[in-house]
Amino acid sequence: MLILNRNVGALLFGLLCQSALAQGIELATTRDQTPNQIQPIEVANQVYFVQGLPEMGNAKNQNFISNAGFVITPKGVVVIDALGSPILAEQLLQKIKALTPQKVVAVIVTHYHADHIYGLQVFRDAGAVIYANENGKLYLTSDAAQQRLISSRKEFAPWVNQNTRLIAADHWIKGRFKMLVGGVEFLLISVGPAHTADDLMVYVPSKKVLFAGDLVFNGRIPFVGNADSKHWIASLQQIEKLQPAIIVPGHGASSNDPPRDVVFTNDYLHYLRDSMTPAARNLDSFDEAYQATNWSEYEGMPLFRAANRMNAYNVYLSIQEE
Repeated sequence: MLILNRNVGALLFGLLCQSALAQGIELATTRDQTPNQIQPIEVANQVYFVQGLPEMGNAKNQNFISNAGFVITPKGVVVIDALGSPILAEQLLQKIKALTPQKVVAVIVTHYHADHIYGLQVFRDAGAVIYANENGKLYLTSDAAQQRLISSRKEFAPWVNQNTRLIAADHWIKGRFKMLVGGVEFLLISVGPAHTADDLMVYVPSKKVLFAGDLVFNGRIPFVGNADSKHWIASLQQIEKLQPAIIVPGHGASSNDPPRDVVFTNDYLHYLRDSMTPAARNLDSFDEAYQATNWSEYEGMPLFRAANRMNAYNVYLSIQEE
C-alpha cells in the first residue's frame, strides 16, 4: 500500500534556495549548523537513537520528524533509518563519529517513507550497505515516490533539493534475516503490510532492544495514511513474542515498558476501526460517522488536527475494501 503526501510548500522559495545551492551561496542556516535537534540518547550499552520532533515536516525543522537509531559494535556501526533529509543524516553521521572511530557499515530501513529515507544517500556515499524489506521496491519504482520527492524538494528546500535522490537497498529482505556485525546479532523481521507494505522491525537480542519503525508511535497521533490497519494490529503481536526490554518507536520517546506503550498504538487502531466500521459497512456518510465519534481521548495529543481525520477516513475506505 502506498502513501502519497501532496502538501506543497512555497514554490518560489524552493526554486530560489535550490538556485543558491547550485551556485554555492551560503544560506542563512549553514550546513555546519546543527539546530540542537540531533542529540543521541543511549537506551542500552552502545545502543542509541535520536528523537524526531512531534510535528509536521517543514523547512524550518529540516524534516526532522522521525527517529533513527544506531548500534556501535567492535567491527562497525549499524544505523536504523536515515532521517528525513540529507542534512540531518550528515548531522547524525557527525554525532556517531563523536562517539566512536568505527565506521557506519550498514543501514537498515524500517520502511520507505520520506521522513525515514531521504538521508540514505549520505550513508551510501560513506560506504554503508543498505538493507530493506523487498516490498520497498514497489515504492521506489512508483509514481508516488517520484511525486513525493518532487513536492519534498519544494516543501523542505533547501535541505531536500535537486541533489536529493531515492536510494535502493543493496540487500532486499524477505521474511526474517539474521545479520552479524562485530559479534552483535541483528534480527530483521518483515511484518508488512501494516503501516506500509514494506515494514521491517530490527531486534538486537543481546541488548533486548527493538527498533519497531512506525509500527509503534509514542506520545503523538500515529500516521495511518493508506495503512492496512487490520494487519497492523496483528503485526503488533509479534512484538509481544520477542519480549524486548526496550522499544525505540518510529516516532516519539523510547519505551522501557513495551507492553504499556504498544497498547497505545494498538488501542488507537482498534478505536479507529470500531468507530468507522458500522458506517463503512452500511455505506453511511463518513462525515456523520466522524462527527458522532468521541475523540476526547486523543484530541489533545500532538498532530491530532493534522492526522486524525485523514486516518479515520482512510480506515473507513479500507474497511469497505476488506
